[in-house]
Amino acid sequence: MTDISITQARADLAETIKKARKRPVCITSRGQAQAVIIDPSLYEKMLEAMEEIEDLTAYDEAMADPSPSIPWEQVKRDLGI
Repeated sequence: MTDISITQARADLAETIKKARKRPVCITSRGQAQAVIIDPSLYEKMLEAMEEIEDLTAYDEAMADPSPSIPWEQVKRDLGI
């Protein structure tokens, strides 16, 4: 990851975005990270990975639940489907 100051990013935003297409750019203020600019395709991949992890976590929690499951036919009846 490349670190640049807010001042540098502001002075040449186009170049900062160009750098972010190749690797994440961390925008800093007084040496502290304030934001990260990343390529949109990397952002999409990260979102998909997080959603996958959330789905797997929900599945693991459901499988660990000792209460009896509700049959699909009963769910449809209860919903009037």
